[in-house]
Amino acid sequence: MAAVELEWIPETLYNTAISAVVDNYIRSRRDIRSLPENIQFDVYYKLYQQGRLCQLGSEFCELEVFAKVLRALDKRHLLHHCFQALMDHGVKVASVLAYSFSRRCSYIAESDAAVKEKAIQVGFVLGGFLSDAGWYSDAEKVFLSCLQLCTLHDEMLHWFRAVECCVRLLHVRNGNCKYHLGEETFKLAQTYMDKLSKHGQQANRAALYGELCALLFAKSHYDEAYKWCVEAMKEITAGLPVKVVVDVLRQASKACVVKREFKKAEQLIKHAVYLARDHFGSKHPKYSDTLLDYGFYLLNVDNICQSVAIYQAALDIRQSVFGGKNIHVATAHEDLAYSSYVHQYSSGKFDNALFHAERAIGIITHILPEDHLLLASSKRVKALILEEIAIDCHNKETEQRLLQEAHDLHLSSLQLAKKAFGEFNVQTAKHYGNLGRLYQSMRKFKEAEEMHIKAIQIKEQLLGQEDYEVALSVGHLASLYNYDMNQYENAEKLYLRSIAIGKKLFGEGYSGLEYDYRGLIKLYNSIGNYEKVFEYHNVLSNWNRLRDRQYSVTDALEDVSSSPQSTEEVVQSFLTAQNAEGPSC
Repeated sequence: MAAVELEWIPETLYNTAISAVVDNYIRSRRDIRSLPENIQFDVYYKLYQQGRLCQLGSEFCELEVFAKVLRALDKRHLLHHCFQALMDHGVKVASVLAYSFSRRCSYIAESDAAVKEKAIQVGFVLGGFLSDAGWYSDAEKVFLSCLQLCTLHDEMLHWFRAVECCVRLLHVRNGNCKYHLGEETFKLAQTYMDKLSKHGQQANRAALYGELCALLFAKSHYDEAYKWCVEAMKEITAGLPVKVVVDVLRQASKACVVKREFKKAEQLIKHAVYLARDHFGSKHPKYSDTLLDYGFYLLNVDNICQSVAIYQAALDIRQSVFGGKNIHVATAHEDLAYSSYVHQYSSGKFDNALFHAERAIGIITHILPEDHLLLASSKRVKALILEEIAIDCHNKETEQRLLQEAHDLHLSSLQLAKKAFGEFNVQTAKHYGNLGRLYQSMRKFKEAEEMHIKAIQIKEQLLGQEDYEVALSVGHLASLYNYDMNQYENAEKLYLRSIAIGKKLFGEGYSGLEYDYRGLIKLYNSIGNYEKVFEYHNVLSNWNRLRDRQYSVTDALEDVSSSPQSTEEVVQSFLTAQNAEGPSC
């Protein structure tokens, strides 16, 4: 009888040989290091599969060994599995490797340029891996050592290397929320760019400008982020690495979303998703990066149900690649938590959203200090969820406990945001608005009013009178006046303003309109204007019919399975539209 009929498949001769080597690991250790990198990695992966993490850690903590393993490019996703398992096991392999590389760079400071160039290339690969794996502080240490080597030779090759190093350094500092240092890194890169220009040489600026766009976006400097995304798009040329193209398209899309340029954002992010999947595959971390930004776009254009599905797909990929207590997994949990919270807001079923919010916080607090800025948004999301659970709770003691926990989380988030961005920032304003809603739930109405007015004032000055964020805060203040302070005239004006902004940005079927319409129905009932009550009941019925038709068929992933345009056409279309509109503000 054939083996397949017995549902048993014998191990291949190659795997049998690998197993035999691993069985004799202690005696074969030195010989293993002389094997070709792919075979050497397979031996180490077998150690991982057998749970022999102490032995694997002793190998990976040696810089020469790990540098060789990194050359097995087609095994990178498996290497992430091994690496994360070691980190979870308590083997500080990331910091050991970064320290070893830094020491090596100090040893070779007096060596010739060729030795330094080889070390820089090793550093770029090592730092790139650590960055991809989310170990930003260790990646930063590696890139700083590379940059130090670049400065030892004042010649053109090392100027190019310094620019490349600055781009990588800016990326990890953005990822680690070190925005002030990121700004310094950008200025240093520009210094080297200027040196090259004076000697008739040009380095492509797409990646650098894309990272600056990401930095400005994170700081909520949306006009500046948009301006630099346009500059980054101008730098996209044939022959540029696909990773750079994808990252620039992603950042440009996000900048367009916050500027409410939704048509541009849609074209850019859909092409980025297609490009990442086509080039890297559907299980690659870069594809998950694009999905998170696609989810961000969908959430902002009010396609909430599809955004949840996309965020879940991104989380699944990141868990399959990294697993464990990894920062990339944490951010995916957080994004899914918030979209699930928005999606289930009207149903009151927040178990799934709370699970993901708590997973995000648990991972971040395990990896990073308790005052790290990344915790601000995760704590904010959990606080929003706890507040809604508390409101629906029938036990007064439990309600008060949940509201107090939400209050503590919001205050912590606000302090982190103010420390990082200052008072006059959109992120700070969002936290004030969240506190305003919470104080309303806690029946502290004067404090709630104060927080909402603060949020509106900051948002209006930064974003203008008719931004989505302004509409949210205006609607929340209207709710406070309507339901709890009996200021019906003020509430009516604010509701109508919120509705006008929502319809202008998103159309008649915008989901946020429901709460404004219901608020107006309650308001007109309270003042006895039954004609208006009837009018807005009809408006709400029409809105419900529109919502039933909206997004009922479209599958967001199916929608990006192909691209009708080439990258060159997408870029050209964006820049042509931009030129037609004139310079950005």
